[in-house]
Amino acid sequence: MGKIGADLASLRARALPQWYDDAKFGIFIHWGLFSVPAFASRLGSISDAFKKDYDRAVAMTPYTEWYANAIKVPGTPSAEFHAREYGGAPYSSFREPFLDGLKGWDADAWAEAFRDAGAKYVVLVTKHHDGFCLWPSAVENRHEPNWTSPRDIVGELARAVRAAGMRFGVYYSGGIDWSFNREALRTFADFAGSRPGGDYPAYATAQTRELIERYEPSVLWNDISWPTTLPPLLDLFADYYNAVPDGVVNDRWPHVDFSSRMLRYKPARRLLDFFAKRYIAKHPEAVEGVLPPEVPHSDFRTPEYRRFDTVQAKKWEATRGMSHSFGFHRDDTEADYQPAEGLIADFIDGVAKGGNLLLNVGPRADGSIPEPQLARLRFFGEWLRANGEAVYGTKPGGAPGETASALTAEGLPVRITKGEGRLNLIVLGRPLGERLTIRDFAAAGEGRLLMDGSPVEVMREGPDTVLTFRAPLGGGFAPAIEVRGH
Repeated sequence: MGKIGADLASLRARALPQWYDDAKFGIFIHWGLFSVPAFASRLGSISDAFKKDYDRAVAMTPYTEWYANAIKVPGTPSAEFHAREYGGAPYSSFREPFLDGLKGWDADAWAEAFRDAGAKYVVLVTKHHDGFCLWPSAVENRHEPNWTSPRDIVGELARAVRAAGMRFGVYYSGGIDWSFNREALRTFADFAGSRPGGDYPAYATAQTRELIERYEPSVLWNDISWPTTLPPLLDLFADYYNAVPDGVVNDRWPHVDFSSRMLRYKPARRLLDFFAKRYIAKHPEAVEGVLPPEVPHSDFRTPEYRRFDTVQAKKWEATRGMSHSFGFHRDDTEADYQPAEGLIADFIDGVAKGGNLLLNVGPRADGSIPEPQLARLRFFGEWLRANGEAVYGTKPGGAPGETASALTAEGLPVRITKGEGRLNLIVLGRPLGERLTIRDFAAAGEGRLLMDGSPVEVMREGPDTVLTFRAPLGGGFAPAIEVRGH
């Protein structure tokens, strides 16, 4: 592969690395100072915060990792909690408790759990919006002293993840850093217009280049936006690809332009809020999850707490927490977590439409992973060990714009993926009995039930396909059937 040039034509000519398309399942990790208080408002999803309390929505989201901003807005549950539990101490006071909690952290144990869950890559949040760095950065933050971890958390986890046979990636909050811009953010326009200027663009660029040089991440996952104009950003992409030839970048890199500069001014923000608030009130159903805007260059898109309804021409990666928060929330109970079967069903649906899943783990401040999260990781591992051939290394079960889906006679959804010389049918439910009829779907060839390797008879009955199993299905969740010669 020749050297990548710092221009859109050269960047766009680069093919998506095969490993990333084949991987399908990755683990996201949100862990930092915010894991000490581990608190956020509980209005529901992030979308619910904007629907129910737009004027304070950014401080009312369920994301515990946004705690440093939420406590700045008087009257919010986070501000009241912080005053009650910590006496209004500065957010920086969480640095020492977090670092002290690292004494029991075991990077290898994390990597083992992620590998056993069936993950093929891991993306660690190296710096979130609070600006605290999980590696001993040599790039000085002049606005918040000692705002890094002296222990190289990033390096330790990178080593452990790679030793376990997975790829390692880094998340960096390029568009937001509350150690540089300390204003209290309440509305969507406040958030969109809070990208720091001044010395921040040089700082963010230097830190990102430091992450690339030190850790050679297979995934470079920026968040929110990027603080420079387009030409320096393209230079960064080219240098990254040349340093990590099979690396990938996500889509959250909107660069500085005229509209973003205008949002630095309050009149422009209030105008945007006027229209945004009214749109949400009139179209609440349209505001579900987050879909970043398209940018000049990316390898994949990143819908957050949402999915695409059809097969996409461009690679994508759904990202979500197991509950409404990415960071650990101290008040989450089993009822707050998405059921394991729902997570698996969404994962299968996404794979059938060309997507990966980046499923988040939110550890406690001491590095322990809550049991509800571990239980879901184990469920993923069990399902993938039995049925992984139907997802890893596959292609979508239809052309762009199609749903890659069907229904059984009993109304159970079926998702379809394709491999070399084979078709995979995954039933989203717990079917029973010796026969499954897939309505209005044509398939022919030699069938095999992946969970035990037993043969499956594949026959056509009019417009339908009938699958007959050697033994009755026992109600296992989402059985996958391979049809060869289709």
